[in-house]
Amino acid sequence: MRLRADIWVSAYLRRCAVEGAVATLRRRGAAEAGAIFVKIDRLDGRAALFAPAPQSELAEHGVERLWSRAHKDDWIEPADVEKRLAREIGFDSDLWIVEVEDRHGRHWLDLAEESPI
Repeated sequence: MRLRADIWVSAYLRRCAVEGAVATLRRRGAAEAGAIFVKIDRLDGRAALFAPAPQSELAEHGVERLWSRAHKDDWIEPADVEKRLAREIGFDSDLWIVEVEDRHGRHWLDLAEESPI
């Protein structure tokens, strides 16, 4: 059974705080199974967006949740991340958005292969 989205987000926010990063919940989604998107802001004009990886990748990696970058480049403009999030909200109003501010760009997510969604 998969961990509920609300419990995962709560644990992730705590993990970020323990590591010294500022993480905030920007949008609360469906508690049981809402998709979670994580924005990493380096506070220098660069950002990244991580989205859930395809479910088919989970079994191969043996982890609870798996992530992939939602764009081709490693870092993009924060405004481009916001545009992508607005599109995603249009598709799925039950999604979660977590934003992490970390000058080093750390994210603490298990990543799938580095191919953008």
